[in-house]
Amino acid sequence: MIGIDYFQMMQSLWPEIALVITAAAVLGFDQFCARGLPLESRWRGGVLIAGIGMLAAMTLVVLQKGAVEIQDGMLISNPVVRLLKLAILAMAFFCACLSLQNRESRHAGEYVILLLLATLGLLILVSSDHLLMIFIAMELASLSFYVLAGFQLENRSSAEAALKYFLFGGVSSAFLLFGLSLLYGLSGELLLHKMTMAWRANPQEPLLVLALVMVVIGLGFKIAAAPFHGWAPDVYQGAPIPTAAFVASASKVGGFLVLARVMWSGFSGLEGSAAWQAWAPGWVPLLAVLAVVSMVWGNLAALSQTSVRRLLAYSAIAHSGYMLLGLIAADPRGISALVYYVITYGLTTLGAFGVVAVAAPSGNDHWDAFAGLARRSPGLSFCMLVFILSLAGIPPLAGFFGKVYLFVGALNSQTSPHALLWLVAVALGTSVVSFYYYLQLLKQIYVTPPSENLPAICPQFSVQFVLGILAVFVFVLGLFPEVIMAKTEIFLMEAGW
Repeated sequence: MIGIDYFQMMQSLWPEIALVITAAAVLGFDQFCARGLPLESRWRGGVLIAGIGMLAAMTLVVLQKGAVEIQDGMLISNPVVRLLKLAILAMAFFCACLSLQNRESRHAGEYVILLLLATLGLLILVSSDHLLMIFIAMELASLSFYVLAGFQLENRSSAEAALKYFLFGGVSSAFLLFGLSLLYGLSGELLLHKMTMAWRANPQEPLLVLALVMVVIGLGFKIAAAPFHGWAPDVYQGAPIPTAAFVASASKVGGFLVLARVMWSGFSGLEGSAAWQAWAPGWVPLLAVLAVVSMVWGNLAALSQTSVRRLLAYSAIAHSGYMLLGLIAADPRGISALVYYVITYGLTTLGAFGVVAVAAPSGNDHWDAFAGLARRSPGLSFCMLVFILSLAGIPPLAGFFGKVYLFVGALNSQTSPHALLWLVAVALGTSVVSFYYYLQLLKQIYVTPPSENLPAICPQFSVQFVLGILAVFVFVLGLFPEVIMAKTEIFLMEAGW
């Protein structure tokens, strides 16, 4: 057995260690320093400590250099992993700031600690090639999300959302664990990239097909792809808004990265083909079916929504279908497009939920609550305009270039150029459908007068700052997409993806 370089392991885990120390600091503050303080002070103190810890973790990620693999892939550190870690930490930081606007509970310390633990799980999730580590990290994040979703104990919809999330999540975890156990039993390996030789020796093994289906079902839940999306609308609507924002953004980053790694490494050589009239069994046609169902169902279901949070939920399902195109392309260009899209989508959705948190603090997210919002808060409305137009794919915002890169990557796939034209056509058609409900929301904000004389909205400075920064990110990443795309594609090609 190869000895473990513990010093190198510690260097790779410094960001995660910083989060653990931060969680302990928040617990100590809440238990020994915050007793007797007003609720607002407890929230501010906990979020301040968490924010400092997250910024420290981001600094430690930036200071890491090169590509490192510990125990042949149990822990991984490379430019792409570090980029995803930075994105997850940034989203967690922004969600912590948003929680100051929606203080949904008197349990401030517990909420912030669970947010940190969910972030810790996602960081480990994107930095491992080991089946057991992937499952443990995913469950750490998922269990934290289940509790965070039901944090409003007195709110019936929050309790219902948490129960559905837990039940769906438990079943999906069972499918995923069963699939991973089959992979281990068939290959005798826990490292994904070492399983390829076993598949090539016997690619028609029936249990291998069963394992593939089980893994796709388990991970399909994590990314809210149809038909495994049943939890998403209720969680997005019923959970506290900062929780819903974090689930909609950061969890998608972790979920899609793991799905890409499992398919590319664990099932290498079993891609098959989704070419029109030339299908071949494999994970590519399976994901193509999920992509079509997600795009069609997500966009059509969103047309009838009058709740903004449920609209964002069905929009998220549709965007999961778009993201699957980058994975189906099965080349470095497609994966780099996926990385760019999942990061920019996460920041955009986070911003949209932030606007909802300010505009509908009482939980009434019906469209009527957004009527005439431009008159009550021009700055807030402008931020929402940026986020919604980016989700719709309007240039020059990041969402437009994200879709262009995904669609072009699928169209010019190195394995079979133009073979996925039918899939790109479906994506384009459903994108056009999405314009209707996105523009309907903007019509409510900018055209429809409010039903009554409502006061002007004055969000907290921290929330104003977060929303402004997110809007700037969406705009700048649209103008300079190569900041993410070029470096990601170069590294993936050098790494042999």
